[in-house]
Amino acid sequence: MALRLNVIGIVVADMARSLAFYRRLGLDVPASEDANPHVEHVLPGGVKLAWDTVATIHSFDPEWTPPVGGGRIGLAFECDSPADVDKVHDELVAAGYDGHKAPWDAFWGQRYAVVHDPDGNGIDLYASLS
Repeated sequence: MALRLNVIGIVVADMARSLAFYRRLGLDVPASEDANPHVEHVLPGGVKLAWDTVATIHSFDPEWTPPVGGGRIGLAFECDSPADVDKVHDELVAAGYDGHKAPWDAFWGQRYAVVHDPDGNGIDLYASLS
């Protein structure tokens, strides 16, 4: 039996706010999806990023509760240059999103920053320093 990772799911409190965040990261999700309880977006390579509202999750798992404490999964978005890491980070923070870790030159050779999406998930921004 062959298994393949095909969907990465995110549970959201506010679909429109979450999708607005991911649009700022370059995902072309139509605004018409903002009112839907489940949204899927096919990424290059075929893996889907999916968002479900808390109400959707409760429709089949009434006892579900959000994790407590730090993030348990993170997504990383590659930027074209170190300057773009700073630019995207600053634009997201200016738009009201939580800048968890300001851009820095990481010892592993990348410009790196971490912001939180509206539901507290860590979103890494990075670019090679070379």
